[in-house]
Amino acid sequence: MKTTAGPRPDQNWLRAFMFTIFGTTALIISYFPLYYKELGFSSTQIGYLYAVGPLISMFSNMIWSIVSDKYRTIKKIMIALIGSQLLLLLIMTQASRFGAVFLIISLFYFFYYPVYPLADTMAIQTARRYGRSFTVIRVFGSLGYALFALVIGYVISLSGADWALGIGIVIGSAAFLISLLLRDGVVQRTGGMEMSDLLKVLRSKEIVWFFICVFCLALGHRMNEAFLTLTLSQLGAGEGLIGWSLMLSAASEIPIFFLLSKYGDKIKELPLLGFASLMYALRFLLMGLAADPIAVLAVQSLHSVTFGVFYVTAVRYITRLVPGRYQATGMALFTVFWSSASGLLSGTFGGALFENAGRPTFYYIATALAFLAFLGFLGRHLFAKPEDHYADSLS
Repeated sequence: MKTTAGPRPDQNWLRAFMFTIFGTTALIISYFPLYYKELGFSSTQIGYLYAVGPLISMFSNMIWSIVSDKYRTIKKIMIALIGSQLLLLLIMTQASRFGAVFLIISLFYFFYYPVYPLADTMAIQTARRYGRSFTVIRVFGSLGYALFALVIGYVISLSGADWALGIGIVIGSAAFLISLLLRDGVVQRTGGMEMSDLLKVLRSKEIVWFFICVFCLALGHRMNEAFLTLTLSQLGAGEGLIGWSLMLSAASEIPIFFLLSKYGDKIKELPLLGFASLMYALRFLLMGLAADPIAVLAVQSLHSVTFGVFYVTAVRYITRLVPGRYQATGMALFTVFWSSASGLLSGTFGGALFENAGRPTFYYIATALAFLAFLGFLGRHLFAKPEDHYADSLS
């Protein structure tokens, strides 16, 4: 049921929530390594602290999203997740030994990663309630990431990396208060959650093919994400330029999100996914050829037509293929392929590849993976036979 008139406080609170939780993302991805370094941890220990995140998210995303679909609530789970994050950050202020920090951050990741697929699911449902595109809500996540990346960097440059946890507690407190004001997702009221039906959906050829292509593309994306700052450092970039690079990539998503919210539905998903994959291949090729940090900064602007186009279109594709009552689980599975499994594999083998084969070869392999995804999406669009989808019969 769509509502097109009247006040929309639920949409505005969800936008504020998206804006805030991506501030936590900016902090953890970009500035927690500085905090770990401040504690005296070695590079190897810092690597362990990051490798455990994708590993835990592979099952935590699925656990919490299945619970959400089963009990037909997102808001209550979101409150529990944000509250648990906040509690663990408070506990972590008292930890300084590697073993204790490793245990606490592992528990933190269990509650941290599932927030994002659940927030996207809530954005999809809220946008559908008002007959709008989910990108008009999701774009506030990009705005939050871009702004927080700069502001947190400024605060830490003045006060030191030991302020990272304090900043995280402030952001977490704001996110928790906002979560109390969210409106729960629109849920399917007919039929229960049958695991046999869910398995039929996930075994459909189109979804299996989609996740295979996503995984190929995600490997290249996560390789670049994990080693972008190292690439910039090797090319002589300072910390300021690295911060601007992160901000530029996040800000470049915003106009694409608005364009896709207005015109994206007029273009079929698979050609758009193929286009994004081809642009990814170009982006990684240019990264392999880049010889100075300014060139890398210019290449970062392609984040708009790579991640921006891909993510919005992929979410749209999943909502078409997966029935409404299973969408939280569908988004969680997408996150497992796009972020968790690919992050674990790219972090494990990407470091050895970067160190032993060199930066150009590292990015040329990422280029090949993106091009393989392009061929997969394009091939599915051109040659797949029409077939009935379980999403249509089960929704």
